Amino acid sequence: MDIAKRLFEKSRFTGILLFLLINLISFALLRVALLIKQLADLDVSFYSIALAFLLGLGHDLAFFSYLLIPFSLYLLVLPNAAYQSKINRIIVFAGFFISLYALFFVEASEWTFWDEFGVRFNFIAVDYLIYTHEVVNNIIESYPLGWILSGLLFVTTVCFLSTRKFLSKSFNTSEPFALRLKITAALLSLPLVSYIAVGQSSHQFSANTYLNELAANGPYQFFAAFRNNELDYRHFYKLGDDRQLSGVIRSELAGEPLPAVGEKLYDIKRMVRQPGQEKHLNVILITVESLSAEFLTAFGNTEHITPFMDEWFKQGLLFTNFYATGTRTIRGLEALTLSIPPTPGQSIVKRPDNSKLFNLGHVFQQRGYDTAFLYGGRGYFDNMNAFYAGNGYRIVDQTDFTDEEVTFSNAWGVSDDIIFKRTVKEADLDHQNRKPFFFQIMTTSNHRPYTYPDGRIDIPSGTGRTGGVKYTDYALREFISLARTKPWFDDTVFVVVADHCAGSARKVDLPLDRYHIPLFIYAPKHVPAQSNDILSSQIDVAPTVLGLLNFSYESQFYGRDLMRMRKDEGRALISNYQKLGLVKGNKLVYLSPQQKIDVIADPLGAHRSVDINSETRLVEEEMAYYQSADYIWSHRLNRYQ
Repeated sequence: MDIAKRLFEKSRFTGILLFLLINLISFALLRVALLIKQLADLDVSFYSIALAFLLGLGHDLAFFSYLLIPFSLYLLVLPNAAYQSKINRIIVFAGFFISLYALFFVEASEWTFWDEFGVRFNFIAVDYLIYTHEVVNNIIESYPLGWILSGLLFVTTVCFLSTRKFLSKSFNTSEPFALRLKITAALLSLPLVSYIAVGQSSHQFSANTYLNELAANGPYQFFAAFRNNELDYRHFYKLGDDRQLSGVIRSELAGEPLPAVGEKLYDIKRMVRQPGQEKHLNVILITVESLSAEFLTAFGNTEHITPFMDEWFKQGLLFTNFYATGTRTIRGLEALTLSIPPTPGQSIVKRPDNSKLFNLGHVFQQRGYDTAFLYGGRGYFDNMNAFYAGNGYRIVDQTDFTDEEVTFSNAWGVSDDIIFKRTVKEADLDHQNRKPFFFQIMTTSNHRPYTYPDGRIDIPSGTGRTGGVKYTDYALREFISLARTKPWFDDTVFVVVADHCAGSARKVDLPLDRYHIPLFIYAPKHVPAQSNDILSSQIDVAPTVLGLLNFSYESQFYGRDLMRMRKDEGRALISNYQKLGLVKGNKLVYLSPQQKIDVIADPLGAHRSVDINSETRLVEEEMAYYQSADYIWSHRLNRYQ
């Protein structure tokens, strides 16, 4: 009681108490604001919301408990005379003011992060901290930063002036070292309790994802994600018998097993044989930033923001029941390039030792193709250049463009029309050299701040997602129009697919509708116009494209040639960085850390939980996909020499 009384009345530790109270109040107010913003998606009881706030308070205290460690030690060791000095007063006042500003800045950042991703800080925020050029410029171009920073400064000043007198009184006290030691010991017990009691997933108490996120603390989640950016599959996930699952996954994959395949665990190497002669056509695979299926008229959109694609997609092969494997660009590139299930934690594109993996470009390289990865931004972002260069691709990114080519750029790179014009230039050069080409393009324009060259479409630049989508549609139209004038056009297969949807947040863990994207293949001389509704995902693109070219090859892909699959064989893999899902037969089964397995019936509708014991075969298939993928990665089995 004496310690508590001194903290509230007169102690050098008063500043810590004041900052704690301000933290708790401000985080509670942010939680209220997020609750109001997401209220329509929180069809839960008042009790559940109250519990979320109570858990949130626990996470707020846990975050603060770690934060106070250096300040507590400073106040412990500083002698009374030094603490009461003018220099220390300046240090304490300045430190308190800066800490307040940092707190309010973090909360403003949390609001914008939630607005973009529908969650608190997570591993995405950790990644973005690394790429300061793109992220900072994106923030500057997307938000009225001057006004925001000025507003935060005003709030900080008001808060500081309101608490300054309490801080001033603390300099008039003398506390013996023994008393300071007791107070510090009490304070430092808090992070110990937090470490034991509050885990990274302890806020996940509800089936409603938004409610779980309300119960979290953004900065706490940020540091937890920083520590656990790659998850040990065999430690966190439910495991099955390796021998049994090895047989299951081989039975799921089409092809002719190689002679030694039965002797090795999870050896999925096999021959894919096609009848007839190979077609060494050019291939241009365009991965479009955030092109959700919902933007297209063919999937129910009524805004008509994709007039070119709406007509163009009638002229080729459109897959209408197709899904992204993840929620980030590098997850899409991983699946399209490697045709593997998404392993938990960080994408393989970002991991060390990710070169010479069996990939789509390698199959083309074996046939003498020029394989290139073309990106409108700086390819060091998300480790894209290192990944593709390490896997045999030639790199073309923003740093390779001349000043004359760069007529427009923003935080993420050049506008889509510029990367498409450069693609035509590269194709012209290969055609002149009589060399077939395989190009993988990653666009950037359909991304906040949604800026693009003026005068191209009827929506002003920088006004929102709708403009970004319509400009992307415009750029594709210009690209195809230019390509049609080229001698290589008739012998080129164009593939258009999204990297992921424009948003993935919903009140459930894996909202299937937020993974729905288009896949379109266009080659009027070689691919007839038709629609295909087989259930599939990005891992199926590589084998499907190779199948259309009649390529026979030794495969290590998990994907299937969609043109040679029965409809009842359709399935899709979807994930976020922790939840690993398989969709099949109108059911979704997914694995979660802490060895959890969930089965959901009608994932696009009622989203009803099902007893996992009634779906043993589906659960077994799910475990076979992901357990084998982890084994193959960790044992370096999917490599080429």
